[in-house]
Amino acid sequence: MTDGYRGDMPFPQDGCPLTAATSPRVEVVPHTDSTNADLVRLASRESEAWPHLSLVLTTDQRRGRGRLDRTWTAPPGTALAVSVLVRVGDLPSAARGWIPLIAGAAMTRAIAAQLRGSVHTAQLKWPNDVLLDGGKVCGILAEVVPGHPDAVVIGSGVNTRMPRADLPVPTATSFAAVGIACDEDRLLADYLAALDEQLRALSAADGDAAASGVLAEIEALCATLGGDVRVSLPDGSTLAGRAQRIDPDGRLVVVVPAGDEVAVSAGDVVHVR
Repeated sequence: MTDGYRGDMPFPQDGCPLTAATSPRVEVVPHTDSTNADLVRLASRESEAWPHLSLVLTTDQRRGRGRLDRTWTAPPGTALAVSVLVRVGDLPSAARGWIPLIAGAAMTRAIAAQLRGSVHTAQLKWPNDVLLDGGKVCGILAEVVPGHPDAVVIGSGVNTRMPRADLPVPTATSFAAVGIACDEDRLLADYLAALDEQLRALSAADGDAAASGVLAEIEALCATLGGDVRVSLPDGSTLAGRAQRIDPDGRLVVVVPAGDEVAVSAGDVVHVR
């Protein structure tokens, strides 16, 4: 375990009863380098002790990891870092690329629920960033537990109490920056419920995202579709065009100026205004 790991630390001060009612195991760490690294390691050692929807969370993550091996940090107490273990043995291997997208959609729904009655909006940016009023409020990273191919850890970092002055880049935002108080317990419970619901639907449809309703759910939440985008691809090249749709494999279909369609499976997307 990492230095400071302690599973009995209350979070928040009055506990997290809604989350505990949804998850079979909630472990809170006062601080850690990475909740994903913690949960991957723990689930590798004691797989049976970490059932579906178990989680590790903290508000002080010091060496968080994102897509493309990026790292990020946040001042203690300003962001919620949570890693959830999902069991996907019933999901065909070919359909597991949908897991990060489902997680992004689930978090988008959970954040949107926090905004009800306000003028603020939450949308999904393909593949799995969550936008609050167009600024990034949450990033997600999923990884398979070594030696346990049917166990996937999904890590999320949500900017909750981060003041505007502490935001790392101009394109980031937080609940605090837009004047919204985030109920973290409710946020987590809603996220877990939506995540489980969509994973079960996809499994029941034998991995068919269209038949399960998962594809329609993600497209309905996705701010990327219908807009001009610039995509930085893993090989260093850049693709520019209009984001048309998400295909049955979860790839973003971009129509380039020549009229051709290009399906993107991985890349950094910039919404061009």
